[in-house]
Amino acid sequence: MTQLLLPFVSPGVTQVNPRVSVWKIDDRWTYFLGRFPIYSHREDDQRMFRMIIAQLIESGACRQTEVIDAFGVSKSSVIRAQNKLRKGGSEAFFIDRRGRKCGTILTPKVLDQAQRFLDEGLSRKEIAGELGVKYDTFRKAINDGRLKERAPFESGTNKSTRSVVDAAAADGMGTACTRVEERTFAAFGVCDGAPVRFESCLDVPKGGVLCALPALLANGLLEGAEQLLGAVKGYYTTFHILLLLAFMALCRIKTVEKMRGHAPGEFGKLLGLDRIPEVRCLRKKMDDLSAGDTAEQWACHLSRHWMDMNTDAAGTLYIDGHVRVYHGDLTKPPRRYVSRERLCLRGTTDYWVNDAIGRPFFVVEKTVDAGLLKTLRTDIVPRLLTDIPNQPTKQELRANPQQCRFILVFDREGYSPAFFKQMWEKHRIGCMTYHKHPGEIWPEERFAEHEVSMPNGETVTMELAEMGSRVGSGKDAMWMREVRKLTESGHQTSVISTVYELPPTQLGARMFSRWCQENFFRYMMEHFAIDLLQEYGTEKLPDTERVVNPAWRVLDRSRNSIQNKLRHRRARFTEMTMHPESEDNAAKYEKWMTKKAKLLEQIEQYESDLGTLKMKLKEEPKHITWEELDEKDKFFGLLPGRKRLMDTVKMISYRAETAMAGLLKGPTVDMAAARRLLQDLYVTEADILPRPKDNLLHVRIHNASRPAANAALAQLFDGLNSAEVCYPGTDMRMIYELVSKNAGQ
Repeated sequence: MTQLLLPFVSPGVTQVNPRVSVWKIDDRWTYFLGRFPIYSHREDDQRMFRMIIAQLIESGACRQTEVIDAFGVSKSSVIRAQNKLRKGGSEAFFIDRRGRKCGTILTPKVLDQAQRFLDEGLSRKEIAGELGVKYDTFRKAINDGRLKERAPFESGTNKSTRSVVDAAAADGMGTACTRVEERTFAAFGVCDGAPVRFESCLDVPKGGVLCALPALLANGLLEGAEQLLGAVKGYYTTFHILLLLAFMALCRIKTVEKMRGHAPGEFGKLLGLDRIPEVRCLRKKMDDLSAGDTAEQWACHLSRHWMDMNTDAAGTLYIDGHVRVYHGDLTKPPRRYVSRERLCLRGTTDYWVNDAIGRPFFVVEKTVDAGLLKTLRTDIVPRLLTDIPNQPTKQELRANPQQCRFILVFDREGYSPAFFKQMWEKHRIGCMTYHKHPGEIWPEERFAEHEVSMPNGETVTMELAEMGSRVGSGKDAMWMREVRKLTESGHQTSVISTVYELPPTQLGARMFSRWCQENFFRYMMEHFAIDLLQEYGTEKLPDTERVVNPAWRVLDRSRNSIQNKLRHRRARFTEMTMHPESEDNAAKYEKWMTKKAKLLEQIEQYESDLGTLKMKLKEEPKHITWEELDEKDKFFGLLPGRKRLMDTVKMISYRAETAMAGLLKGPTVDMAAARRLLQDLYVTEADILPRPKDNLLHVRIHNASRPAANAALAQLFDGLNSAEVCYPGTDMRMIYELVSKNAGQ
């Protein structure tokens, strides 16, 4: 006779079906058949759990679907448990897998070597690569118990704990000022700056920006800084300030004042300090670093350093101006046309020199802008002739009449046959720009398709044609190469060049890569805020600085106005003369004659006024010195110190981000997606876990929102770890990894 089980369920019990239920108390699970307990095991005992669910299903007490719904396990794991029970019985779940025959890959000798690596603290990927085995093979050995992975880190403080400690310190020296002795010693000059000392910290905000440290150092963040920048005394050193400014730029913290919204203690953990300097202190340190022209000297040194690092990129340089609009009221700098706003606004002009993929070399600021051509002659070309490495010698230039020292690429503002001729004949510098006066349209049969390799690695198809053209007139005339690109709409874009050695495809690739510099300006404005004012204050311009005469500008404006009015009235008078009114209608004819006479009178008056203005313009000098300006017309330059320092730090940050994006770029990740991934990485929380005994500094980055992003970041971290970069001021090698499921064990 079959015994019926009462369907009684106690409170707190999870019911699998009307007959089977399970009850959890503390860390143990107990299984009931009706009201009778039949099995029990610890919560983390997965072998016992799999055996029990397999026996329940095999005995008919439960169905597969009931177990899956009750315990949230996958169907495949349930089937594997059933198969194991059928093949080996209950003991199959408890056989020590280490007792099986040794594998042919992880032999005892290899296992011993792997265990030593684990004891040294190397990551799983590093050990698998060192041993030459698959990562999954190594992972299974750890899961089987053949290898024992020690708990890699001691537990660190969390944000809540650190917040309490930092707030309590406010009653003493200040918020998060927990290193009292070191600060006291620095205040009395006993020690030169605070030492870098990391503490084990979990969930540090913006900890992901530490991943940019190898790229920042590789791009010269500390290159010559101690020797060339101004002296900084006290608790914070030059290294601390530069690294903080670079982290701010990468985290898109666009002004120093916005640091007030970030916990100083948490940001200090990124620098190995108790906290970062307060805003006023940070501004003072920036002033010390950029005192005099030290920031400019450092920028020049870095420009030469970057050119020496990549001599090929320094062979073709892109020059363009960017107007930094000024909205303040300390002074009234001259107006200039801002193409992105389509307005004439007050501001200064920065002339940037970049390579073919947009990486900057240096910038020249002009409060009084004399134009691109004059800036090239007086500021940029003399500097490039000195700084660019591996330029051909005079003997090499004589041996090859078509060879040039380097190539300058700019837009139509630099179009000048006289300038092209001067650069070639005097310095053997090749120039490229768009043709302002291309002349007649070339026959389409002259064009042919070419596969063009762009500097960023992309290959595009262009329809190109080339002819020799005599550009300019008189003594400035010169034979140049003219290359035209035929677009799908039939438009022909003409490029003139004095680069005689390269094939037309390379000329097209270099000229039509100018968009990279436009993208650079747009990106720097949006993400790095290159237009923001860094400090308030003005400085007097040199007395000999030549500026446009305000009186001449007024006369010139009046002349242009009268010329426009005169042109309009002459056109109307000519039209009335060509189409006279019929004399048959006396009233209309008389009105027409009156209107024509009035127009003639106005034309004569404007011609007289125009002649007078032209005479005055000849007598009035167009340019005068700044000293000759009236007091009401005098304007001043903006203080350059912090601006030059921040411009240089932002150039380093941009170059570092570009290098990191290059590591992330792949078939499914383009440059824009790589930059977006990095922007998210920089503001991601991370665990900073030092191991001073092993000279290691582990940075565990919290996982991204998508598995694909995690895979890309893991690839990036492999490249960063292979660089074996030590944190400046220490001998601790940095190791980057994503937070794994067993982190902190």
